[in-house]
Amino acid sequence: MELRDYITVLRKGWVLILVLALVGVAAAAGYSIVKQPEYAASAQVFVSTETSGSAADLAQGNTFTQQRVLTYSNLVTTPIVLLPVISSLKLDMTAGELATLVSADAPLNTTLITINVTDTDPVQAADIANATSQSLTNVVQNIESTSENGGSTVKLTRVQEAQVPSAPVSPNVPVNVILGLLVGLALGVGIAVLRETLDNRVRTEQDVERISDAPIVGGIAFDSKASVRPLIVQADPRSPRAESFRTLRTNLQFLDLEASSARTFVMTSSVESEGKSTTVANLAIALDSAGYKVILIDADLRRPKIATYMNIEGAVGLTDVLIGRAVIEDAAQPWGRGTMRVLPAGKIPPNPSELLGSRTMQLLIEQLETEYDFVLFDAPPLLPVTDGAILAKKASGALVVVAAGKTHRNQLAGAVSALENIGAPVAGFVLTMMPTKGPGAYGYGRYGYAYGYGLDENNDENEVETPKKPSGFGPMRRATR
Repeated sequence: MELRDYITVLRKGWVLILVLALVGVAAAAGYSIVKQPEYAASAQVFVSTETSGSAADLAQGNTFTQQRVLTYSNLVTTPIVLLPVISSLKLDMTAGELATLVSADAPLNTTLITINVTDTDPVQAADIANATSQSLTNVVQNIESTSENGGSTVKLTRVQEAQVPSAPVSPNVPVNVILGLLVGLALGVGIAVLRETLDNRVRTEQDVERISDAPIVGGIAFDSKASVRPLIVQADPRSPRAESFRTLRTNLQFLDLEASSARTFVMTSSVESEGKSTTVANLAIALDSAGYKVILIDADLRRPKIATYMNIEGAVGLTDVLIGRAVIEDAAQPWGRGTMRVLPAGKIPPNPSELLGSRTMQLLIEQLETEYDFVLFDAPPLLPVTDGAILAKKASGALVVVAAGKTHRNQLAGAVSALENIGAPVAGFVLTMMPTKGPGAYGYGRYGYAYGYGLDENNDENEVETPKKPSGFGPMRRATR
């Protein structure tokens, strides 16, 4: 992942990161409130060795004492030192339990031992520290070697008596809250990056570009009311979603098709429910409103939907034309106020793939290309069946619809491979269901809809168009003023 990818991840997952950061702060604050305060007290002991007073003896005694200090500090948490403390203070605990409250450290190159005690009772913490220092002094006096006159050569002296602490050392609320915040942020960022890494869905143009070099000719924003009003170009021609279909229309006009000048496109997708039928229907209406002669054909001979969307009779259609039961002139029905015609699927045949791949289908396409400016087919998805790939082989190219946030990358790669394996050209991709908020949002500033937005379709003839191969979603024309 590049830096911009991480920035995008942070923008997309900022809500999760913020929530986990707040959870971390709340957990730390709750822990600080619930945890019983602990107090720390310290006593310090000085270790010395008796010598004759000569320089050599002093140096030797100092070295001997420093070597002994580490040993004495380790004795602090042993039962031989702690049991007398328990007895003198009448503590209700074992030597092992007391050892968890007591610690000792000896700074390097010194003969000092610091005894630290942490307890929930400040007075008891100080008493234990003082009693432990006294017990350590007694133990060392007893176990250490003695001099010729019967006394010990090592002497421990308490140089700092433990005082009763006035403030607890734990919990440290500010530190705990900062740690909770940092842990929450780290978890949030980690989960956001992990989720993005494991996410195999197509969400942006870059995801599509990694799979195929074919251009992205359109982007359709998500509309929660799409099922209620599928023909948005007719129902609300001034809406942003309707404008996106006009942008698709404009980009489609300037596609660089190497095979021929024909404009026969098969609208298909990887899997079902990606919005191909509503996309091709709205595209046909947008082309018709621009003055092009268009025929929309429902070539989904398994689950036809065009007749329902266009509100026409679907009893006779493409199937009847292919088997010779009807002629195209009679089966294709006029639609709207322009020259657009719609050919429904007709009856569902037992052999859709054979009909779409037949010689009759090829001849029908050649006939329609001479009569219409654009021939649009609504074909089945590519992965479940081969109908769409077979039909795309006979057309100018396939327009593959990709539902953002729904279609998996391996599904799209499989659909592209299905077309490439039989030599069917991929004319372009259309991203549908694009989010309207967030870093991958669909909006005017990003795709340039300021040009021409709000113009009536009747004013299209006043626009000056400059042919250009589309490389993204942006419209390829500017309205003259």
